[in-house]
Amino acid sequence: MPATRTTSPALERVHLVWDLLIIVLVIANLALLLFDSLYLMPPLNAAFEAVAPGLHGAYDRHIHANFLTIDLAFVAVFLLDVLLGWAVAIAERHYHRWFFYPFVHWYDVLGCIPLGAFRLLRILRVISLLHRLQRMGLIDVRRWYLYTVVAKYYDILLEELTDRIAIRMLDNVQQELRAGDGLSAPLMERVVRPRKQALIREISQRLGAMAGDAYAHNRDDTLRYVRGLVGRTLSESPELKRLGRLPLGSQLARGLEASLSDLACHLVDEALEGLRSAEFSALVEHLAESGFDAWLRTDPQTEQITEQVLVDMLELLKEQIAVKGWQHKYD
Repeated sequence: MPATRTTSPALERVHLVWDLLIIVLVIANLALLLFDSLYLMPPLNAAFEAVAPGLHGAYDRHIHANFLTIDLAFVAVFLLDVLLGWAVAIAERHYHRWFFYPFVHWYDVLGCIPLGAFRLLRILRVISLLHRLQRMGLIDVRRWYLYTVVAKYYDILLEELTDRIAIRMLDNVQQELRAGDGLSAPLMERVVRPRKQALIREISQRLGAMAGDAYAHNRDDTLRYVRGLVGRTLSESPELKRLGRLPLGSQLARGLEASLSDLACHLVDEALEGLRSAEFSALVEHLAESGFDAWLRTDPQTEQITEQVLVDMLELLKEQIAVKGWQHKYD
């Protein structure tokens, strides 16, 4: 039966008892189906008769001879469970339409058909009921040893299958790249060129931000370097040396050096501060746009290099996918 939305403890207990009863009946029915299937095998039938002749005769007269009737009794209970679950689903509006229940619980409906192939679907009913009990917090199948074993090998199988599929797909892509007529031109035309303005704007913004931030953090060191450079240059100037020999020439030389240092620092400061201005961004965008079309032009050598880079990248992905993560997980 599906999970209900009621908060009544009494109804919840009734649902729980009914679910446990159905689980017991399904397990008993499946065990009976398995035993009767083995009973039909002549070697096993003869061995059963030799080991327990009395029990063999009782089983043959009372159970095997009436096997279909007994199975129909189980089917009647299972059919009642389906109808009750359907009624509860309609009353509590579990689904968008009243007729959705048999489609959602198709395994319960088909499992009520008393034919060999459909009887096996009753196993899914047990799984569904266990899932309901797990959701209600009454059991924790994740702590069961059988669950951990199944989950482990399911995880291993799923990883191996997905890895094989992914590697095969990447192999096919590599073959297409090697056998293709050229990928660089379509790549530039269909991927890069439509994003031309966005790329140019991003480049100019990053350049401005990078230069501005770097200067803001190193402004004092930069200006100190500029003053030292101006001082060394002027100290080596012959004209300034001759000026220093004149009366009051040393004072004039020092004043000139200070003025030129201040001027150079001011120019550098203004220039680097201007990197974050709208005028600099417009200049960079203009320069980038001027060279963008030339950068997009491709030739056979460019296409070969681009395709080889893509092939190598795919090879790296294949190596990463081929790593068996489950070995590290379950070591």
